[in-house]
Amino acid sequence: MPPLISIENVRKTFGSGASLVDAFGPVSLDIEEGQFVSLLGPSGCGKSTLMLMLAGLLDVTSGQIIVDGKAVKAPQTDVGIMFQDNTLVPWRTVRGNVDLQLEMRGLDPRRYKDRVLDLLGQVKLLDFADRFPHELSGGMQQRAAFCQAMVHDPHIMLLDEPLGKLDAMTRESIRTDLQSLWMTRRPTVIFVTHSIEEAVQLSSQVAVITPRPGRIDRLIDINLPFPRDLGVKNSPEFISHVREIQEIFRGYGVI
Repeated sequence: MPPLISIENVRKTFGSGASLVDAFGPVSLDIEEGQFVSLLGPSGCGKSTLMLMLAGLLDVTSGQIIVDGKAVKAPQTDVGIMFQDNTLVPWRTVRGNVDLQLEMRGLDPRRYKDRVLDLLGQVKLLDFADRFPHELSGGMQQRAAFCQAMVHDPHIMLLDEPLGKLDAMTRESIRTDLQSLWMTRRPTVIFVTHSIEEAVQLSSQVAVITPRPGRIDRLIDINLPFPRDLGVKNSPEFISHVREIQEIFRGYGVI
């Protein structure tokens, strides 16, 4: 069976002639259905550029991306996408913002009422369903954005540093929520992060990306049990994965 996502010798450049900038690649990577793959690399290595190409929001310069047997040539409307800045609109409640995602896809929110309430319950927002974004903390806003991205039950989720602006304690709490949502539904997730510990905690596989132009230097399978709670994070295996990746980045001169 072919992989769900196939990145085939993909390269991205900007500009031309003397001003040509190699932004990313060439890179090849196969992602199987149900995997949680983290793209881990230093700032400016092209992680977000790859995410935009996967979403069909940015054209590849060369190579191709195949998703579910079809070449990506236009924006992918059937995936869940979440960026560092949430997409909540201020004039709608939490529930209204999640419903908006359904409305934009031509779906009737009334048919998804139980699904919306279930998602809000999983991320501890059920009591805040009728609050507006300005009444929520940053972490609660991101939880609502996760519900937006998942409400139509996408089989692929593209998460571009969704926890990047949160404080350490909130970030850890939402990692737990994200892990729980993934374990329940098992979508295929591509997750961009700068955090080594975060990548090891959440992923079935970590793609280590070099400084610009980013290339995949190593694929590391994380064969640790889920859920990856404090006990797993304190295990010798977890610590060994973190140290291995730290040594790779030390070799790049970025840490």
